[in-house]
Amino acid sequence: MGIPHVLAIPYPAQGHVIPMMELLRSFTKQGGYDTYDLNSRWTGPSEDRNDFVIALKAMFEVMPGKLEELIEKINETDDNKITCLVADENMGWAFKVAEKFGIKKVGFWPASTALLAANFNVPKLIQDEILNSDGKCDIPQIRGSRSGATCK
Repeated sequence: MGIPHVLAIPYPAQGHVIPMMELLRSFTKQGGYDTYDLNSRWTGPSEDRNDFVIALKAMFEVMPGKLEELIEKINETDDNKITCLVADENMGWAFKVAEKFGIKKVGFWPASTALLAANFNVPKLIQDEILNSDGKCDIPQIRGSRSGATCK
């Protein structure tokens, strides 16, 4: 196997791209990885990339197909096939594309681990009736607490 090729797909926002770039920089220090940018291809030239609704819609409608095209192009013309896809957890559609091509996949979470833990546990908190479906506490002891543990 030659140089590992990592295809990295951050969520296209500064707070996501910069941590991803730091991760990729650490990869290159480990002995050379090639990386590719998909975000520049996500909307048509006439569309306003600053319009959040257009951008979000394009992410789910346009980018999966563009990712497939890019992987096919790289893998047919390059001696070193893409070996791993690193995608922001907010870009979950990319993992389905990686599975289709048999590419290893890694989820990247640039926010705090506390937020990640909360995201994983909110459904259980609702199931256990600690939170209601509006995100408010249903336990009176917590709801009225002054310890900062309220769920307002």
